[in-house]
Amino acid sequence: MKDLTHGSVTGHIVQMALVMLIGMVGQTLYYLVDLYFVAGLGAQAIAGVGAAGNIAFVVMAVSQILNVGTLALISHAAGRKDREEANRVFNQSVVLSAVMSALLLIAGYALAPAYMHWVGADAGTQQAGITYLSWFLPGLALQFPMISMSATLRGTGIVRPTMTVQVLAVLLNILLAPILIAGWGTGRPLGVAGAGLASTLAIGAGILMLVWYFERLERYVAFQRALWRPDFRCWKRIFDIGLPTGGEFFVMFASMVFTYWLIRDFGADAQAGYGVGSRIMQAIFLPAMAVAFSAAPIAGQNFGARRSDRVRETFRAAVLLETSVMAVITILCHIAPGALVAPFTQDAEVVRIATDFLRIMSWAFVASGVTFTCSGLFQAMGNTWPALLSSVSRLFVFAAPALWLSWQPGFHLDQVWHISVATGFVQAALSFALLQIEMRKKLPSSSATAAAS
Repeated sequence: MKDLTHGSVTGHIVQMALVMLIGMVGQTLYYLVDLYFVAGLGAQAIAGVGAAGNIAFVVMAVSQILNVGTLALISHAAGRKDREEANRVFNQSVVLSAVMSALLLIAGYALAPAYMHWVGADAGTQQAGITYLSWFLPGLALQFPMISMSATLRGTGIVRPTMTVQVLAVLLNILLAPILIAGWGTGRPLGVAGAGLASTLAIGAGILMLVWYFERLERYVAFQRALWRPDFRCWKRIFDIGLPTGGEFFVMFASMVFTYWLIRDFGADAQAGYGVGSRIMQAIFLPAMAVAFSAAPIAGQNFGARRSDRVRETFRAAVLLETSVMAVITILCHIAPGALVAPFTQDAEVVRIATDFLRIMSWAFVASGVTFTCSGLFQAMGNTWPALLSSVSRLFVFAAPALWLSWQPGFHLDQVWHISVATGFVQAALSFALLQIEMRKKLPSSSATAAAS
């Protein structure tokens, strides 16, 4: 365990974020590597894999329940120096992850065809998405135990093992993708099925590496079969904290599905361009997300240790770092959006749509950074409902005018992106206001803290 209740807050954020960023890049590369090799199969394959890949947001939504709930409870226990409680939460989180994996597989295989027939622009796009999901769903199910172990380590201030595992897993994915998708060395290309299989095998290997780490090297928490009997009170605590964050990610998924549906009449090229642009945007957001994800365990440990001053300092430092990072990314998307898109498609129309998407959406990147930071602080203080309220508000503010415009003559894609930018600022302002209210409720004033000490 690493004690985050002492030392430089900014130093802790930067150190954790740099290490975490490497692991997050590795995780995102699962999708980008698949997208790179799938691009050679045509616009329908790109659109199908892109739409099917949105199922990952459902998994992220559900897995964030486990992730955030485990992280908050572990970080609070670590801040109180309560090792016994940290061990109990960890083992219950592992059991819960197994249950969630099984439920995902059942629901995924049952509902995937209906989902793709609803959002796919044409039969080819629909079939590509169904085939990809058939092989990718086991890998998505394996994300739950991966997240349980990773959240536990992050809650104790340890991020390097997870980063190492993710990098090794993505290297395996990079090795397998051309072999399975394009048939390099085998002469038997599997196409989009190979993309899903490559990711599943890589994630499976990552799980085995993390289990080995916990068995051989981890000292603060450990697998203990005596603690594997379901403790529904602990599960409820995890859900109480994590469920709203899961809802946040589900809202993101709903927004992306709504967008795919909204632009379906523009054809497979439009859906492919949006798919490429949104995946690139997720990738370039990683530095900012690493800062927000690092702020959560730091603020969480200090919240558990009743160090209100350091919780507030964590927020200020994280917002400053987020704003700086997002400003640089915004400039990059205005200077060279085409360079970001070019590796993933050579289709001129898909490139045009993706670059327009990135250029317009970049105006809201700084606002997104503020929203990320607020979400991290809500997680740290154990109340993520305000963040969910903010996300739901954005969805409705976006969907209503976008749907109305789609019924008007002259409706075009850029209008959708401009509405999304405007709603990004609305969400940031609401998240900030709600966080100030939560801080006033849960954090003593500076004078009260000083008097107590």
